[in-house]
Amino acid sequence: MKAVIAIDSLKGSLTSLEAGEAAAKGIRRADAASEIVIRPLADGGEGTVDALIRGMNGIFQSVTVTGPLGTPVNCTYGIIGATQTAVLEMAGAAGLTLVPKEKRNPLFTTTYGVGEVIMDAIKKGCRRFIVGIGGSATNDGGAGMLQALGFDFLDKEGRQIPFGAHGLKVLDFIGTGHVIPELSECEFRVACDVTNVLCGEQGCSAVYGPQKGASSAMVRDMDEWMEQYARTAGRTYPLADSYQAGTGAAGGLGFAFLTFMNAVLESGVQIVLEETRLEEYIKDADIVVTGEGRLDGQTAMGKAPIGVAQLAKKYGKPVIAFAGCVSKDASECNQNGIDAFFPILREAVTLKSAMEPEIARANMADTAEQVFRLLALKRM
Repeated sequence: MKAVIAIDSLKGSLTSLEAGEAAAKGIRRADAASEIVIRPLADGGEGTVDALIRGMNGIFQSVTVTGPLGTPVNCTYGIIGATQTAVLEMAGAAGLTLVPKEKRNPLFTTTYGVGEVIMDAIKKGCRRFIVGIGGSATNDGGAGMLQALGFDFLDKEGRQIPFGAHGLKVLDFIGTGHVIPELSECEFRVACDVTNVLCGEQGCSAVYGPQKGASSAMVRDMDEWMEQYARTAGRTYPLADSYQAGTGAAGGLGFAFLTFMNAVLESGVQIVLEETRLEEYIKDADIVVTGEGRLDGQTAMGKAPIGVAQLAKKYGKPVIAFAGCVSKDASECNQNGIDAFFPILREAVTLKSAMEPEIARANMADTAEQVFRLLALKRM
């Protein structure tokens, strides 16, 4: 029997590959002759760098960059040497978790560090980029990132605008004369699973500004400045489209990628599935194993395990899933390619205990073993 395992991370407990190894251990106890392939899985958000770099023999990089508050932070990203692809999460340089609650204010937080990470990767030879843009602390329209890459964001006096959303208030001109030449050789696959536009009631300021520390008055101001930014960008880039789905992602960072760089916004799950070539492994599998920390109705709406299941069903493969816990509406997953799912919790314990890595590993292995013992009986 050949089993292909692609399990998303159990956040706070096991990485994607750790979860896969634990499941594989249980499967081997049930069927020592089984052939098992473990592939990384992520959805483009937290854990994507770890999954892709560990799963594709990449190398982790560490660089000190300008954090969201303008102070230095250490950001980890990865490089897949075979394709000279850099994998990064914008949250590593400009994420909300880097800003204490009492200091959250999108008027001043910047994406400058994101541009510095890209610069570091370019200097190391990368020309392909996979970028996750979830979890931002910013609402600067990606202006900081672009400034770090050499774009001139100038006020009426010809000075660079200050960091943060309030810098867009004085933006008068966007110039490209100092952009690093290597940027034209780069392509970006941007993991973006939100459809918000740049401005208006469904724009980044209105929808995400409050969670980043914005008051109602700040939201109104930032939305107005964002509209001005889009108009200014349109003078240099006539195809700039602030109404395109995803332009409001990460405080307008989606707009910056689409307008100023050779970038596409894509489903994070699809990027990971394609980059890891999971389909090639599934073709010859007898069974596919997936899962995540919590399996519920949201999973069925296109999260990573469903992406795996849909690939498997393309080839008529049975799919089972393991999860730290399951909700009542997880049955929706059965209508979307997952044939059966199983919670791995073995006894009543506290959440803290259940999330201990060693306990989670044992639970995953033990549950996988029993499920595959049952499958072995069916083959007899």
